[in-house]
Order: sequence, then C-alpha cells, then structure tokens
Amino acid sequence: MSAKRLAPTDPESLQEQSRLDEGLERPELYINRELSQLEFNRRVLEEAEDARHPLLERLKFLAIFDAAIDDFFMLRVAGLKEQLASKMAESAPDGMAPGAQLAAIRQRVLPLFAEQRRALKEALLPALCQAGIDLLNYADLDEAQRIAAAAYFHREVFPIITPLAVDPGHPFPHISNRSLNLAVILRTPLGRERFARIKIPPTLPRFVRVPPASAQCQDAPASSAAAEEPVAAPPMSFAEGASPPIPSTPPPPERLAFVWLEQVVAAHLATLFRGMEIVQAYPFRVLRDADIELDEDETSEADLLEVVQHGLLERRFGAPVELYVDTSMPEQALEMLLENLELGKEDVMAFDGPLGLSDLMELLRLERPDLKDKPLVPRIAPELAAGRDPFAAIAQCDLLLHHPYDSFSSVAEFIRAAARDPQVQAIKQTLYRVGSDSPVVHALLEAIERGKQVAVLVELKARFDEENNIEWARALEEAGVHVTYGLVGLKTHAKVALVVRRERDGLHRYVHLGTGNYNASTARTYEDFCLLTSDPDLGADASELFNVLTGYSRQADYRKLLVAPLSLRRELLARIERVIQRHRAGAPGRLIFKVNALVDPEIIRALYRASRAGVQVDLLVRGICCLRPGVPGVSEHIRVLSLVGRFLEHSRIFYFANGSGQRREEELYLGSADLMPRNLDRRVEVLFPIEQPQLRAALREKVLEQLLRDTVNARELQPDGSYVRRRPAEGQAPLDMQLWFATNPLLSNP
Repeated sequence: MSAKRLAPTDPESLQEQSRLDEGLERPELYINRELSQLEFNRRVLEEAEDARHPLLERLKFLAIFDAAIDDFFMLRVAGLKEQLASKMAESAPDGMAPGAQLAAIRQRVLPLFAEQRRALKEALLPALCQAGIDLLNYADLDEAQRIAAAAYFHREVFPIITPLAVDPGHPFPHISNRSLNLAVILRTPLGRERFARIKIPPTLPRFVRVPPASAQCQDAPASSAAAEEPVAAPPMSFAEGASPPIPSTPPPPERLAFVWLEQVVAAHLATLFRGMEIVQAYPFRVLRDADIELDEDETSEADLLEVVQHGLLERRFGAPVELYVDTSMPEQALEMLLENLELGKEDVMAFDGPLGLSDLMELLRLERPDLKDKPLVPRIAPELAAGRDPFAAIAQCDLLLHHPYDSFSSVAEFIRAAARDPQVQAIKQTLYRVGSDSPVVHALLEAIERGKQVAVLVELKARFDEENNIEWARALEEAGVHVTYGLVGLKTHAKVALVVRRERDGLHRYVHLGTGNYNASTARTYEDFCLLTSDPDLGADASELFNVLTGYSRQADYRKLLVAPLSLRRELLARIERVIQRHRAGAPGRLIFKVNALVDPEIIRALYRASRAGVQVDLLVRGICCLRPGVPGVSEHIRVLSLVGRFLEHSRIFYFANGSGQRREEELYLGSADLMPRNLDRRVEVLFPIEQPQLRAALREKVLEQLLRDTVNARELQPDGSYVRRRPAEGQAPLDMQLWFATNPLLSNP
C-alpha cells in the first residue's frame, strides 16, 4: 500500500475548518515551552525520590536532573537572554515575552533545586550510609581518612593543579563552561587581601576514596570508600545475551567512604600558596551559552567541517549565562566574580552544599548490584543472529525490533552481515549520534576493506556530539568511505541504512529505518523501534533520499516515506484533517501520537480542531508539551500522558484511524521526528509506514493502547500545566509497561 498523497479539502470542508479554527491562537491555550521543559525535569527529579527504584538508580536520576538543568540554562536561558538583548524579541505562543519567561523560570527553578538538595540530604545520603557507602565532608574525616586524602592530593592532584592569581599583573582568567572552581581569598604577610582561582581538574574523579570509619553515617553531603583509588564514570548495568546469574548469598559488601575532591583541594591550599594566609575558599561554577552559532549562509558542504570545528572553539568562550556559588561566599568575592563575568545578581544561584551534582553518576560504577536495577537481558532476533542469513529473513517479511528489549546487536549484525556478504554491492547510512567504539562504524570500515561501495552522511551538527562525529568522519574518510557532512542549513536527523545486494534476478534493496540513533550504548537505555524491510518502494525512496543527502537531487515527494522539511508537515496535517472529515461523516476517529515533544503551534491547532470535531486524541508526550488538554470547547477530547521510568521513552509513533473492528481504516508511521518547528522545518526527518497488518496491530494493541494504561511510569497533564501521577484503580495491580515489555516478547514477527 503506497502512502496516499492527500488532496486539498473541498470548499465546504475549508469553511468547516475555519469554524473549528476560531479562537485557537489565543495565548491561554498554550503552555509555555520553557516551563513545560522544567516540568519534565521535575518528573525526572520525582524518580530520584521514588523508593521503588534501587538506591544507586535514584542517585542516577538526581544526577540526570542536575545535568538537564545545566543544559537548560546553557541553551534555553541563553537563547532568551539573547532575544532580550536584541530588542527584537517576539512573544511565545502563550504570550510571554522573554523577560517574563526568564522571571518565571527562576521562580520555578529555585524550588526544584531546593527539592533536589532536600532529597539528597534527607533521603539519599542517609540511605547510602545505611547501605555501607559514606559520602563525607572533609570536616567529618577522622585522622586516618585525612592522611589518605592528603596522600591522594600530593600524588594525584598537586602535580596537575594550577593556581591563578588575580591582580594588576594577572588578568582575571577564563572560566570554562561547567567547570568546578574555588575562589580563594588570601592574605599577604603585610595584611593585604588577594584573590586567586583554582580549577578543580575535570580529568580527576569527583570522589576521593578514603578508609572507612566504623558507622560513620552523615546527614550532609559527603563521599565514600575504603581505598585511595577514585571512581570512574559508569556504563549501564546491562547483560546482553547472557543468562541471569544463579542466586546466591554474597558476603556483606565492603564499607566504602568518599570525600569530595574540591574539599580535599581546599584543605591543602597552604601547599599551593606558601607564605600566604588562607582566609577561605568558596566553590563556584559558571554556565555559558553552549549553542554553536554557525554562519551557513555562504558555507558550502566542503567548508562545513571547518565551520563546525570553529564553532566548537567558540563554545568554550560562549557568553556567561549563570553563576552557581556556595551560600557562604561573601559579598566582596561574589561582586568580583559578577563584575569580571559581566553578570548581574539576578544571574546567581546559591547552594548550601556541593555544586555540580551530575558527578554523582560516577557512583554507579560501584560494584553494588544490590543497589542497581537488575540487568536486562535483551532478546536476540533469531533471524539476525550471528551466522544466519538476514537477507533471506527480511525478504520473507518485514522485521520489527523494539529496543532495548530486542538487542541492538541485531542491527549491528545486519550491517556486519552486509559488510561480509560477497553479493552486497553498496551500503549507505546516516549517522547522527553513534557513540564511541561503535560496532556499526566498525562494520562500515570492514565493508570498505572488502571492496564495497560505502557512503555515509555524518551529521556534524549533532549538539554536544560534534567532536565525536568529526573523529568518526575522518576515520571513515581515511578508510576510503564516501563521507558527507550533512546539508547546509539543515540537520540530518533521519535514521536510515540502505544495503544494495545483487541476487539472481538483479539488484535488491534492504533498508533499516529507525526511531533512534545507531548508538549501541544509548540503545541499552533508550526505548526505540526499527524496521528491516525489502519493500521495493521503501528501497527506492531510500535511494532517492541518499541522492538528496549526498548529491544535488531536489526530490520533493516520495512513494511511501514522509520526509521533512519538504512534505512531512503537510502530510501530517492532511492526515489529521482526513480523520476529522471522516469522523464528521460517521466513522469514529482516533489519533494516537507518541513523541518526545509537542511544541509546533500549527500541529497543536490541528489537534484542537480534531478535539472540537469529537475525535478522540491520545498523546504520549514524554517531555515538552505546549498543548493544553481538557479545555472546554477546545480540547476536552484530548488526553496527554508522560511516561518517565527506567528507560527513556524515545520512539515516535503516529497512528491515524477511523471506524472500528473489521471496518477500521488506519495508518501507522514510525520515525525520527518530534512535533517541533525545528524537526518539521529545519531538519531532514523521515517517517515510515508500518504496513504489515500483524505488525500494525501489535503496535496499536500491545504498545500504544497498553502504554495508555500504564499506572507506574505515567503522569497525566492537567489543564493548568501540572502533571498528576497515574495510580491503579482500587483493586487493580499496578501496570508498569516497561517491565511488561522486558518480560514479554509481544512483537512476535509474522
């Protein structure tokens, strides 16, 4: 079944659409984008406070919350400040001007930070202590622990740390983005005060391990462990293809104690400033504008690598956005920082306790399986297991995989099989975020070694992955791969791999289409779908898409794919409108969308029109949602749920239906695009149809409908923009769909 190109509506329908559109641009019908993002961060923080998660997983959510707020300030708050400074700012769809948004953000963020600190101090640290992990302040160390901390400082820290004086002969140093620093107040032998800055080395772990004391539980932030070796960043506890371990009674875990690195440095400042009196030291952090501004107006694709590299250098020197300080910092030291950073007091956040809590993620490296989620053992698709012929299986029927419940190794094995198959002539692929030591990239390198034609689009503008992608692009180029760096003015976010294979009757195309990145690491924690198909139309569409991405083709329409920025917006709106029209004609309408974010005003108005017409609209929006559900006369037929749990709900699903039972007419698309202006208008995105009835039914009945019933991970958006956690009805057991997917192979391929 080819994707239908929907015709413009007739005059009568246009008149009805105009009636349904009436008043739908009113600001009160829209939730502010920035405040909605903070509400998502609140839901992440709630997971840190949820005792159903193992202890170290709760600490992980606390760290994720902290990192997400950093990103929010570096990108969203920085953008609002730029708008405010330009004096050409426009109000958001909800009517808030940039200045009002900045004030509202601060009003929302302060209580969130207070809740984060309260959760750490009153719940997580005492629980860690009870579990045998002490996070200690330096002031609470006993003599043996201080000796160990001193030994670590002199051995590992002193040789690499650089104190920087600030005076007429030493200008105020550059404070790098997100770095942790000490503002040191000194006094000379003549009694004059001096200021110095010390950057805490980011190459060292945040937590210094010291010998444990007996029952040294603390109520305030501290650190843990029983040796002097620090802890490195953790991989996800995830066993792929392995059998669950046989239960046994392990010995009691060793008690651990840690102290914060900056406190160890502060305790040994006299070693760094000999002959000076140390008055006090105060930690601080600076967040800078991290959104790379690329001037692509006169940039050719050949210059794009150089432009992105230059942008990466500029990111280090982005304008300061926010200053985080300790509440103990005196006014004089604060004023000095503000003056040199050109910030105002409204740009300061003061904390009682350690800064940069995203570093708590390091503690997931600890060998404490009793404090972590049980490892997920993903299913291996038998058709794609090592040694099998994946092309014969895909030629027989489409294969649908659901990550992380179905192993990503099956996707890597598909690319590896293509690299090794002598009948394969060419491989073409898009790469957005591939991570380090990528099995997919290694398979592509093997393919070029075996004489295949390999073409890869590496998107250099994938935010915060630019450097990694530049390295992979160079490695692929050096091996002889045809590498392009993306389209000027657009990010390529589509997830497509094309394999061309010579068979008895000619060339055949095999296509992988996904909702997530070709990243083996994130595929263990991100929920996504992918389709492996030999459908001739999808194969032809993929070929023509790569002609656009690597050449000068101006292909605008495709047989089955919906592609942004050319047709995706138009086709989505047309399908919503068709559901509305058929609903009005007597065939009950249903829309179910699962996305990461819903921001686009035009799409929101279309969904409001559907609700006004009586269509049931169910939205699974994990993050930002600017649509306001439950407004009488506008959105009373719209329900919005957000699912936040162990795995990041990342897949995008678009379901359109009229009628029911045997008379149901439906379309279902998966893809890479969220419902945001940037995805619909400024990115190359792809939605692809699920046409085999068995797969479509499984996605409708066993995924979408079940997700809408979740009573563990789901919160429901209220008309006022707040979220209320879903609870099971009285007498019903809680339904955790992530747990259900992990234990039930619901997507059995036909």
